[in-house]
Amino acid sequence: MTRTLVVRLDSLGDVLVTGPAVRALAAGSDHLALLCGPRGRAAAELLPGVDEILCWASPWIDPEPDPVRRGDIEDLVDTVAAGRYDRAVVVTSFHQSALPTALVLRLAGVPWIGAISEDYPGSLLDLRHRCADDLPEAERALGLARACGAEPPPGDDGRLALRPGAWSAPTVGEPYVVLHPGTSVPARAWPAEGYRRLCRSLTAGGVRVVVTGAPDECSLTAYVAGEEGEDRGGCTDLAELAGILAGAQAVVVGNTGPAHLAAAVGTPVVSLFAPTVPAARWAPYGVPVAVLGDQHAPCRGSRATTCPVPGHPCLSSVTADDVVTALESLLGRAGTPDRRTTLRRIS
Repeated sequence: MTRTLVVRLDSLGDVLVTGPAVRALAAGSDHLALLCGPRGRAAAELLPGVDEILCWASPWIDPEPDPVRRGDIEDLVDTVAAGRYDRAVVVTSFHQSALPTALVLRLAGVPWIGAISEDYPGSLLDLRHRCADDLPEAERALGLARACGAEPPPGDDGRLALRPGAWSAPTVGEPYVVLHPGTSVPARAWPAEGYRRLCRSLTAGGVRVVVTGAPDECSLTAYVAGEEGEDRGGCTDLAELAGILAGAQAVVVGNTGPAHLAAAVGTPVVSLFAPTVPAARWAPYGVPVAVLGDQHAPCRGSRATTCPVPGHPCLSSVTADDVVTALESLLGRAGTPDRRTTLRRIS
């Protein structure tokens, strides 16, 4: 009986893009546990292949870390040891090290550990995997799973996916486009005025617009929706948001978790993407995508959370007309009757 522990300790989108790797590892396991951070737990609950969820805030991964405390580490060691896992696979992004986590897993007695690591791991890893730069994050994680001897189950296309029955049914009614103006960090946000102008343009052309956002984004979603759009800000949990995104013709969103949630339910995405991280790695995966934003702006590759360039030119240069054009092209490429519409440009 093979008991596998997969570790992905960061945010919602990070957990979602790990989904194909999780499914591959689950196919060769009798039991699969996912160790995630608090920011990723809601996504972990939606993933196929997960039998057990462990949650721990990592001080070397979380963007707003607590101090390292001996007691917290010892608690995690005890929790992992109690699981009696046969193997662990530590999934990280290109800028993260798997080795602190591997050390904790070794202390917990996990006998076999695999991870991607550029640094010398000593005895911390049994499999030290290396991969090409600029792989999409989903492919990076799946490549690690394959190096660990796992393969996707028959019929698995390797795209992002949610567990059947774990999320709400798609919203019914006339076709609509979702605008999701919030982002996890300010540097990735298209200006709210752009979303407001886009909402007015789309609704003037007869397109139904639904605006979504987290509870702390209600003032933003109300501004974007105005009198013309439907404001759903703060009204949904992640499963309900998945349903709204699944029912949409397309989603307009920045580089943030709901972009990957849209990909997981198969909805085309206009990605307003700030180049602080590479779009080749982090653009929505496995669905039709139009990436907008100056990918050669001075902030490129900085991983900045607050824009370091006056005027936020990488995204402020994108106009509402640009988004309308991208939507028209994207929906034409999607090529399915329920995702076709005629969008009116701003005059």
